[in-house]
Amino acid sequence: DLTYKTENGEEKPVIMGSYGIGLPRLMATVVEVFADEKGIVWPESIAPFNVHIVEIGGEKKEVRKEAEKLYQDLQEKGIEVLYDDRRESTPGKKFADSDLIGIPYRVVVSERSLQEGGVEVKKRNEKEGRVVKPSEIIKLLKTND
Repeated sequence: DLTYKTENGEEKPVIMGSYGIGLPRLMATVVEVFADEKGIVWPESIAPFNVHIVEIGGEKKEVRKEAEKLYQDLQEKGIEVLYDDRRESTPGKKFADSDLIGIPYRVVVSERSLQEGGVEVKKRNEKEGRVVKPSEIIKLLKTND
């Protein structure tokens, strides 16, 4: 459903290769327009994933269990999720990679967030995250569609 507006305001479909405007150029333009010093900031409407789950401290059973449950719950609701469960990477590396990739929502599952009653949710273009109950994430995402 990708369209563009003519100078008269009429919507026309984008056709791959039409006048040199194709998907590769559109993606490059989006990256150029919506990037910051940390990386891409994908608009929610065209992001490759809606949520990036970042597991911190997955060697702890409760952390891994909660992250995997959240991953499954989101997928069952039709929400596209990228799940970073790398154990060899530091939290700082995972956060930097998450910013670079630019997925609209980062959800951190860690021992600290679980002790605070949930998981930390942060939009890519916001400075601070907030802890919410895992059961509230789907509602939060649906209200921001």
